[in-house]
Amino acid sequence: MILFAQIEEEVQDSTDVFYILVEGDSIPKTAINLNEVMLLHRLKFNSDEDRKRYLVIRRKTIKVYPYAKLASERLESLSERLNSLERESEKRRYAKLIQKYIEDEFSAELKKLTKTEGQILVKLIHRQTGVTTFDLIKDLRSGWRAFWFNNTALLFNISLKEEFDPWNVKEDYLIEDVLERNFQSGRLERQESALDFDFYELTNKWLNAKEMP
Repeated sequence: MILFAQIEEEVQDSTDVFYILVEGDSIPKTAINLNEVMLLHRLKFNSDEDRKRYLVIRRKTIKVYPYAKLASERLESLSERLNSLERESEKRRYAKLIQKYIEDEFSAELKKLTKTEGQILVKLIHRQTGVTTFDLIKDLRSGWRAFWFNNTALLFNISLKEEFDPWNVKEDYLIEDVLERNFQSGRLERQESALDFDFYELTNKWLNAKEMP
């Protein structure tokens, strides 16, 4: 780190060998700095039905991921601001303002989502925050409101208590696969998961699984 701080400039000689000048001394640079790239397996499907299933999940995941990412960013800002306030009355007042802002910001777009898109969004919010949508509502409002929202969602086959579990649920692994591929292509902006899992280990498990649930 000390040497790095003293780097003055980078030069190139006639033999195309790069050197770094550090305090007047030339040090050969034999490596090229590259961004980390995750090598992904080639997609293979056992049937046309599996291929269609993946394409549907990909389309819906790409559609709802930005909402989950935005929700995570809003909640992080909310937490930081609340921690900076000392009075409980100020915290409650600020929380209500943010809640109304989030509801107004999301409500119109969320109403356009299908049942499966809504459920994927619930899972992605858990992926991004580490907390279920039910518990987020419970923390921000009241247990009764969370209960009411959950029962309302159940009418549309959506559970706000649903967790993102790519290790045990094949669909969740496929969602994660879609995210990784679109992070690398630049179509989606990467936001690290709040959950602890290794994508390579997940891939190895599911590719070697004899039966896919």
